[in-house]
Amino acid sequence: MSDWIEVGEKAPDFTLPSDGGGKIKLSALKGSPVVLYFYPRDDTPGCTKEACAFRDQSKALAKLGAQVLGVSTDDVASHDKFRDKYKLNFPLLADVDHKVAERYGAWREKNMYGKKSMGIQRSTYLIDAAGKVAKVWKKVSVDGHDDQVLEALQELA
Repeated sequence: MSDWIEVGEKAPDFTLPSDGGGKIKLSALKGSPVVLYFYPRDDTPGCTKEACAFRDQSKALAKLGAQVLGVSTDDVASHDKFRDKYKLNFPLLADVDHKVAERYGAWREKNMYGKKSMGIQRSTYLIDAAGKVAKVWKKVSVDGHDDQVLEALQELA
């Protein structure tokens, strides 16, 4: 199990398939801040609430020049359904082999009702325009998380 990527480190580059076809390469977004958030599953209560909160903050995020990228181990077809159902307005990336989540440290052992399994721990990385990690939220609580991210982005500006 890998360690978390920490503040001040260069964000590991990756290319992942995105909803709607196509691919997104993190380093291609250099020059603007990126909100990279890892979430466990499409269309589950917490993940839906988190995605919709980022969707609803899109104007404020855009004002700060930020790009939002959601990453889970779901495939592109699942992402397409999730995006369409909730009218999400940012890319959802398919990390089906969880390699990117592992590199960032978001692939963790989870303990659900005494049953241990590996999965994505809800976490967010704020990457500055130069490609360095500016802030890390390791165990995200969905309520109010969008506001925390906006606040951190304003401090970057």
